Amino acid sequence: MSIDDKRYFLMGSNWVEKENNHHHHHHAVKIWEVNKDRLSLMQQKISAAPQILSKSAGRSSCCIFRVPRSLNDVNGQHYQPYIVSIGPYHHGMPHLAMIEEHKWRFLGALLKRTQEKGIGLEDYLRAVQPLEAEARECYSETIGYSSDEFIEMLVLDGCFILELFRKFGGLVPADPDDPLTSMSWVYAFLLRDLLRLENQIPFFILKLLFQLTNLAPDDEGSGPSLGRLTLNFFNNALQRSEPVLSRYSSLELEGKHLLDFLRASFIPREHGEPKPNEFPKTRVIECISYLRRAGIDLKPSEEESFLAIKFRQGGVIEMPRIALDDFMCSFLLNCVAYEQCQAGCSKHMTTYATFLDCLINTSRDVQFLCDRNIIENYFGTDAEIAKFINNLGKDVSFDIDVCYLARLFNQVNQYYHNNWHVQWASFKYTYFNTPWSFISALAASVLLVLTVLQTLYTILGYVHPH
Repeated sequence: MSIDDKRYFLMGSNWVEKENNHHHHHHAVKIWEVNKDRLSLMQQKISAAPQILSKSAGRSSCCIFRVPRSLNDVNGQHYQPYIVSIGPYHHGMPHLAMIEEHKWRFLGALLKRTQEKGIGLEDYLRAVQPLEAEARECYSETIGYSSDEFIEMLVLDGCFILELFRKFGGLVPADPDDPLTSMSWVYAFLLRDLLRLENQIPFFILKLLFQLTNLAPDDEGSGPSLGRLTLNFFNNALQRSEPVLSRYSSLELEGKHLLDFLRASFIPREHGEPKPNEFPKTRVIECISYLRRAGIDLKPSEEESFLAIKFRQGGVIEMPRIALDDFMCSFLLNCVAYEQCQAGCSKHMTTYATFLDCLINTSRDVQFLCDRNIIENYFGTDAEIAKFINNLGKDVSFDIDVCYLARLFNQVNQYYHNNWHVQWASFKYTYFNTPWSFISALAASVLLVLTVLQTLYTILGYVHPH
């Protein structure tokens, strides 16, 4: 039977034989009856929008993501909130219920102040409502909460953050018996939780609520800006100088949420990313022990941001100090995760993480950086820091040709592969690095000279006998 004669129709779960009169022959043709329920289910799936990673997640307006699994597997505990939930991803989790109760207390205290000026709870909800759709678009997952629930969550969480900032900034008197401000362990976790990528609300919501509830007396101007309050709150952990805080408090417009805002305050203006094709074929650099053998040294520098790394003539990498503690480690990890997800975002933290990962292979490398006062280790042993840094640079992707350290990578590699430098440095490293290697080299040289002299005198004795 030819293919023409035998026709199959994909039509269902039962084969039905039918007669076919083609070319006056009688042939059995099987028709498959389609299961109609199954068909409509397939149609629904085709037309349904993805929920877990929504279609809008690729837009630059989307800025609050679930951390990718590859990063979660390596550093999971640094992405999960410990005591407070902000936004929808961790809302209602039992272990976060303690602070959830205090959020309502904070909202009550704020309302007491604003109601005197005629601004009540309805005004808060009414102000946020027009921004609901825009706020939903900021999340990479489809938000399962109703309009009312979502707006309530934004108001409650936003006001909680603002009240925290005001209490710690001394703008609102903090009750000495308030456990959230008097227990230092709570503050340490609040600092970290407010900067977790999955634990964010859009910055424009915070700004709106800030303007609505900012009741600074008229004679004092408008009081500190939201940017300034934010930097002050986190500065207890970061210890940055006053001029730095003043300069960066005007960055307010650039942050998409608290994590992005703080990240932006570390990016030096003069350390932008190069144009494509400016540094083609850039390669990563070797670890410290290899670089030192090639005569490259590392020195601490007094820069505003730990990202401002420079390579000087004479083979010196100048690196600003960085204090690695629980807060900074959590902040770096969440910044890297954010840069990996956000479309069109600069990759400064990812580049820095890769740079550290290149420099450090073992605890010995960490020890060298600590001895040089580049790393201040409040995190754990040298081996734990080495492991953390190697995990920080794991499974991250960025274009090395257009990263902000592309020029430095090229300069270091050029110096490293310059033969004359390397041979002289290797000689110095081998013979002059420790006192004992120097003494043994000196002894060997003296011995060599004496042997040569002895041989010379012996020869001269034969040539010119007395």
